Amino acid sequence: MRPGIQVRTAAPADLDAVVDLCLAARAESAVGAQLCTDDRARLRDQLGALLTVSGGVVLVGTVDGEVAGMLLARLVGPSLFSDVTNLNLEAVYVAPDARRRGLGHQLLSVAAQEADAAGANDVYAMPLPGSRGMQRFLARLGFAPAAAHRVVTTSALQRRLAHEQGAAAAAPGRGRGPRGLEDLIARRRQARESRAVSAASDQGVASITMQVNRAVQTRRPSSSSTTTW
Repeated sequence: MRPGIQVRTAAPADLDAVVDLCLAARAESAVGAQLCTDDRARLRDQLGALLTVSGGVVLVGTVDGEVAGMLLARLVGPSLFSDVTNLNLEAVYVAPDARRRGLGHQLLSVAAQEADAAGANDVYAMPLPGSRGMQRFLARLGFAPAAAHRVVTTSALQRRLAHEQGAAAAAPGRGRGPRGLEDLIARRRQARESRAVSAASDQGVASITMQVNRAVQTRRPSSSSTTTW
């Protein structure tokens, strides 16, 4: 764990901070209405229920003592339909100014520990549609498609997290790897868009030139070899 970063089970005193993070996640997502309600009082009641319900997991991540990330999950099972226990991730969110410090990894590490302690075989997640960053993050940690969800075994998730955290500790100067990939994708997209704009501009100039030439030819007297505008 990096200096200044801690992850722990949420306490009642953390509830307002978790509400703030949920509302920030809702505002940041194009489909935030699918994440939670925008009614603060109602959201607070719902999170309070998750804190007390059997199997509810609410984790907060702090940076220098300030709550900057949260994870919501539930331990499900055994049931009439299955004799195994699984951990269902409901939401993982880190405030923008606390990202790229390993807080998201640490939140998932503690969640994986909770899953392992409860005997959960698998960890399920259902990223919101369009949340490409989260989908890439989960895929990098071994989550594979499973119907509308993504799933990874608890043991595999712990191994991936340990490997990534070990790699980051061994090469702290290269801690921007995931972000570097996103930057590369963004630069390639920008380059494609620039080429498309350039091509469209060239075609527009060619079209305008043809139109001007035709206009000149139409207006030019047959006996004249020059035209003054």
